[in-house]
Amino acid sequence: MSKIKSLILGSAAGLVAIAGAQAADLPLKAKAVEYVKVCSLYGAGFYYIPGTDTCIKLGGYLRFDANYHGGVYDAPFWSFQNGANTRDVNQLNMRSRMAVTIDTRTATEYGVVRTFGQGDWQWSTGTDVPGGGSFALENAFVQFAGFTFGKSASVYATPWHGYPGNNTSFLLGGEDSVTGVNNIHYTFDFGNGFSASLGVDEGIAFDRTTVANLAAGGITNTGLNTVNGYGGQDAPDFVGNLKLDQAWGLLQVSGAAHQIRTGYYGATEVFGHPESEWGFAVMGAIELRNLPTGPGDYLRLDASYADGATKYVIATSGASPSFGMINGNTVGFGLTSDAVFGGIGGIGNGDVQKTQAWGIRGAYAHNWNPYWQSSVFGSYSQVRYNGDAAALYCAAYGATVAGLGATYGCDPDFNIAQVGFRTVWTPVKNLALSAEVQHVMLDTGFTGTTAGAYTVGTKVLPVANFGDVHTTSVNFRIQRNF
Repeated sequence: MSKIKSLILGSAAGLVAIAGAQAADLPLKAKAVEYVKVCSLYGAGFYYIPGTDTCIKLGGYLRFDANYHGGVYDAPFWSFQNGANTRDVNQLNMRSRMAVTIDTRTATEYGVVRTFGQGDWQWSTGTDVPGGGSFALENAFVQFAGFTFGKSASVYATPWHGYPGNNTSFLLGGEDSVTGVNNIHYTFDFGNGFSASLGVDEGIAFDRTTVANLAAGGITNTGLNTVNGYGGQDAPDFVGNLKLDQAWGLLQVSGAAHQIRTGYYGATEVFGHPESEWGFAVMGAIELRNLPTGPGDYLRLDASYADGATKYVIATSGASPSFGMINGNTVGFGLTSDAVFGGIGGIGNGDVQKTQAWGIRGAYAHNWNPYWQSSVFGSYSQVRYNGDAAALYCAAYGATVAGLGATYGCDPDFNIAQVGFRTVWTPVKNLALSAEVQHVMLDTGFTGTTAGAYTVGTKVLPVANFGDVHTTSVNFRIQRNF
């Protein structure tokens, strides 16, 4: 009987224990979950950051480029590094890139506060190693009450920068700040698509080419200066625009002032220095949209002139190129510069001789249907040196190159033209495959021949003929936006 009581009491105790455990396991009232909400104030893709009144949009793209007889992003072989066409040059170059953008907006009593950033991770032929890669910060800026602070496009630039209808990042003839420039600017919005902007851009890394100091160095046999005569940065570039942007198209005029602050004539300050000068640039642009040739068709043109500010004409999204190519036994080159100066008492008496340049570029694009688009694009640019600048340059070149033919003639002026064609296939939304071909022609002012051998890197010519040269490159691209 006692065993039966013990069994009953033990079972009861077990049931009580189980019941208590189950009661303890009952869930407590959970906190309210803050779900991510769509923010429709600023367009598609924005969401509220939970717990805040800030909207955020994440985006970007993945892009692959393959280029034949051109560098990454369809850089023409127009410098002697590649333009000599020797066997140590990579004829095939590729780049894979992942770009990520972060866009935030917050409504305040002063208007919308916006931040935007874009970072690029990429791997490129010739610059990166297996398992490596590189990073580039394209944009990082804050916009508030009409002001923009940070690394963004210059207000001087057109909305299409150097890309009116092309893949290549090397269409000359005007300014290109698509990868951003450190700046501060303010935009006045007058309504109905009419606006004006004023600002300052950091010039040292973004708006300079070179100043040829021919008092301290010479000109190489490839036509390039050996000493850059620019000094340190003392003032920004002052920039501005007037713009009319409506459904039919766009009109824009822009201007810039650029300081040429030189270094010393020699290696130290005891040699003295030229006085600083100011250069300038002006640009006019037009875009016509939805042309009679078809829905979405457009024409874009911009023309620029610069005096002592050549980067506003001979521009890429990176550094401004100087030029040099060899076709057979024909050599052509051109020095891109903002100015030239020599020594005191010599030609020009040591004063800064500003370089002049002008250019025009544009594109026409036609949509065959919603999936196919073709565009033809091109540019034409001239670089000119005044009498003293040309005399300084030619004296330096003649002193460098031993042996010039009797018919040799020196003239540092040059012209460069580009023409290209691109076709884009968009099989699905935000996926584009494109192919592009471009041809570049360099018209040099040099004439005649050398009297002896001409050597550039591993290229050796028994005799070089100075004349016009050209090059062609091909690009294939696939890009997925997200």
